[in-house]
Amino acid sequence: MTTFVWNYLPEYEAERADILDAVETVFRSGRLILGDSVRGFEQEFAEYHGVRHCVGVDNGTNAIKLGLQALGIGPGDEVITVSNTAAPTVVAIDSIGATPVFVDIDPDSYLMRTDQVEAAITPRTRCLLPVHLYGQCVDMAALRATATRHGLPIFEDCAQAHGARQHGEIAGAMGNAAGFSFYPTKVLGGYGDGGATVTSDDAVAERLRRIRYYGMAERYYVVETPGHNCRLDEVHAEILRRKLRRLDDYVAGRRAVAARYAEALSDTDLVLPSVVPGNEHVYYVYVVRHPRRDDIIEAMKKYDVSLNISYPWPVHTMTGFAKLGYAKGSLPVTEALADEIFSLPMYPALSRETQDEVIEALLKVLAAL
Repeated sequence: MTTFVWNYLPEYEAERADILDAVETVFRSGRLILGDSVRGFEQEFAEYHGVRHCVGVDNGTNAIKLGLQALGIGPGDEVITVSNTAAPTVVAIDSIGATPVFVDIDPDSYLMRTDQVEAAITPRTRCLLPVHLYGQCVDMAALRATATRHGLPIFEDCAQAHGARQHGEIAGAMGNAAGFSFYPTKVLGGYGDGGATVTSDDAVAERLRRIRYYGMAERYYVVETPGHNCRLDEVHAEILRRKLRRLDDYVAGRRAVAARYAEALSDTDLVLPSVVPGNEHVYYVYVVRHPRRDDIIEAMKKYDVSLNISYPWPVHTMTGFAKLGYAKGSLPVTEALADEIFSLPMYPALSRETQDEVIEALLKVLAAL
């Protein structure tokens, strides 16, 4: 049987009774849209992050899109971010008519080079958007200092960083607002699409709730400012409420898997994940690096292990974003890493036996290169 980078079935078997009870609870509630489950999850997710508000939406892309709109970002504005990210980060910026502006990444952590942000700021810059990639946080102290000097808001992309912390502060509470995805693979994942935007700004939260619901406030059919239909549904919200109580356990499980990889692979020529001092990594994915990445991935198929690349194509190199005008070589570290990084199987329910099989196969492949 093939071992994949991610598999939800072991977790589902362990939590099946609770998941099905969540579905039953919603179906018997008499309310399927914006009911008690959404309200309960929003309150509990906000409390977990120590912020005042959480607004549930239909997916992580819209968590960013609506969050930026609620911050007043729109056509003609520039948002500084990175190209080494999942495309939805940039799609969200583009979808509101704003222009993504890229800085390069650190060669060790693969995170935003905050020391390049200052030079990227122009009179059109309206927001800084750090991506807490792979499960650890961008240097937020440095980024906040730059944001303060220029009077710019920070929107955190936390799609891969549920529960991650930096010097004790939790991802999602270090900027003006933050977006989360609950796509099934995430550290806190549902059984379909889902997302949320969090903030402690009352005005931003009010705009968020209005934007996600057509632009309506109190009265149905009364649109104050045109918005979208981007609501988190009750079933996913109730499932996420149950899973939120286990989030810290999920994180602990991922760290245990990461520790076993680190111990077993420390003497190889793989470049293993680097944890930035002060960060508490949650290992959404376990990304390693090797110059013969493609050969390794192909060879691992012979052992029925399917590996993944996060991400093989930096966003600025994609045809859909050619309009941004980034030439090859404009983000040298981002581009170099895209040819070498790949991910090993990582999820809390990954058994020791299966992980040992992956490690044993990988050691054989590396020895044969």
